[in-house]
Amino acid sequence: MIIDIRNVSWDRGDKSILRGVNWTVREGEHWCLLGLNGSGKTTLLNMINGYIWPTEGSMSVLGRTFGEFDLRELRKNIGWVSTSLQQKLYGSETAFKIVLSGKFATIGLYDRTEPEDEDKAEELMRSIGCARLMDRAYDTLSQGERQRVLIARALMASPKLLILDEPCTGLDVFAREQLLQMIASVAGQENAPTIVYVTHHVEEILPCFTKTLLIKDGRVFAAKETSGVLTSGTMSEFFGVPVEIDRHAGRSWLSVKRALWN
Repeated sequence: MIIDIRNVSWDRGDKSILRGVNWTVREGEHWCLLGLNGSGKTTLLNMINGYIWPTEGSMSVLGRTFGEFDLRELRKNIGWVSTSLQQKLYGSETAFKIVLSGKFATIGLYDRTEPEDEDKAEELMRSIGCARLMDRAYDTLSQGERQRVLIARALMASPKLLILDEPCTGLDVFAREQLLQMIASVAGQENAPTIVYVTHHVEEILPCFTKTLLIKDGRVFAAKETSGVLTSGTMSEFFGVPVEIDRHAGRSWLSVKRALWN
């Protein structure tokens, strides 16, 4: 079991952010976590990474039960790509050094690396199409290039769980599609980590994400096969407005059936 969340709630002051969440992710599954802004996605991710603890309920990640294991060690087996991480990195460092730092999960490269580490970092950058960026300073890269570098960094420690938190934010449509193709390639590799892809855009749900968790107002709305979730009826109920879901080339595309301002 990669993630096992049972009846978990989390309160901040007198406000409930998550309430009665149940969710299991098994090894080899690739999930999409879909929800609008403010739905509780970020809180759930912070909890999975051990930065906050449930107010109620129990959970384990990678077979480690919270309260019985050093969560700092747990995080070494989780790759997490997020916009908040981008803001913490040193922009003057080369993309290659940023990827190398993923072995140690540090901001900046302070530890000694071995030749095999450098070989692995170079191979990762080649495999996801950013080898040409190795000597470039991070702050000179485009948003799409930065996301590729961060994914290579996350893979450097051979994580068992890879969390991609809205990786397409800020990308134009062409850069988005290039990044999604690369993510599909990673998911299809032998011994790929279990991937949780977080978004609020239906069209980003790739065929490799065969299961989807819908979260709304801090509660699980649905958690099942993606094909059973991405229907016009379910998504209209989920968003609270009539929408139409069309499928093309294995992807789903959402359109709103009436003006939202009426």
